[in-house]
Amino acid sequence: MTGTVQSEGRLKIAVVTQHFWPENFQINHLVRALTERGHKVTVLTGKPNYPAGDFFEGYSYLGHDVDCYQNADVLRVPVIPRGKGGGLRLALNYLSFVANARLFGIRRLNGRFDAIFCYAPSPFTVGLTALSVKRHTGAPMLIWVQDLWPESVAAAGGVKANWVLGLLDAMVLHIYRGADRVLIQSPAFRTHVERAGIAADRVVYFPQSVDPLFQPLSPEQSPEQGALMPPGFRVMFAGNVGQAQDFETVLAAAERLRDYPEIKWVVIGYGRRHAFLAEEVKKRGLGDRFALLGQHPESSMPLFFAHADALLVTLRKDPIFAKTIPTKIQSYLASGKPIIAGMDGEGARIVLESGAGFAAPASDPDKLAEAVLTLYGLSEEKRGQMGRNAKAYSVNHFDRDRLVDQLVGEMAALGAAR
Repeated sequence: MTGTVQSEGRLKIAVVTQHFWPENFQINHLVRALTERGHKVTVLTGKPNYPAGDFFEGYSYLGHDVDCYQNADVLRVPVIPRGKGGGLRLALNYLSFVANARLFGIRRLNGRFDAIFCYAPSPFTVGLTALSVKRHTGAPMLIWVQDLWPESVAAAGGVKANWVLGLLDAMVLHIYRGADRVLIQSPAFRTHVERAGIAADRVVYFPQSVDPLFQPLSPEQSPEQGALMPPGFRVMFAGNVGQAQDFETVLAAAERLRDYPEIKWVVIGYGRRHAFLAEEVKKRGLGDRFALLGQHPESSMPLFFAHADALLVTLRKDPIFAKTIPTKIQSYLASGKPIIAGMDGEGARIVLESGAGFAAPASDPDKLAEAVLTLYGLSEEKRGQMGRNAKAYSVNHFDRDRLVDQLVGEMAALGAAR
């Protein structure tokens, strides 16, 4: 079957993603934006189990294989849950989606589609499923690359075996060549993608956009969240607590600021390293400096951010992480708060270019502590200006409507060409 663009500019789009609502991923917002514009979206995905590693309430390996989200049809296939996130369990989680999508999912995508949109964070194996959907439907495929494999697997997952990394690299290049468009979330990804030998015009910079829920709020608008906060100057981290986020450096920076008891570190989120973080906070005697608030729905994040004096983003020192723009940077900017970036490369560039805050080299606790202390010493007016700079940069570079219009234009052009 050949994709044919629908009348009145409305498209029929198949979205392929291993992770989807009620899991918290950017693809949720993009699907909602597409359906709000009247496009017909069908999502092929797995059973939700991220980040805790167990199925969400109401889901299991079998059953509950159909949902509706913001007028999008959601088709779910069984997956082996990721559990504690060990290497073998993660591999089974990734591969079970690929296998079960082919066995039980793709044949449920009926009719003609104008485009296939593949959301590809780790696991990148989702791209193999998208290629199968392309063969099944005949529609053009766009893949949105969030993470670079195999480099990110080696950096964050500790995979060192050359034969494994070589196999993953061959898989990734195969996926790039099979896609009609490769969308990259960071300009620094371009050379990695183009080594697949594809034409430069098939690689398009498409950054993360900002969900409209992220707006500057005052503390008075969120008293419940404020009641969970320790008093003082709050440096707030929100998101996945994993290996890549380098909490060893955050802890070391906090130790260097022991003489400033009013500086507090607030962590909202969960992940593979959460237990480690809690244990280290206790072991290092930092219990009065850290507040670990656990997992909260994304919809409540602006309410928490309202009580932050600074928003923190960190990534471990590694060349591959320097090429990445963490999703939280866009959300932080839109929330109109000063930002401290403990990272190299693209993310640090954006924070400095926007005038939204300070950047310290990745994995450097001395410089991170110095950045926190410098921001702490600024006047409220200067910190407020950084927040206003952040919001203005967000509007100019990561506006949701403009970016979704760009994506729809790419899809429509590809569909018309077919």
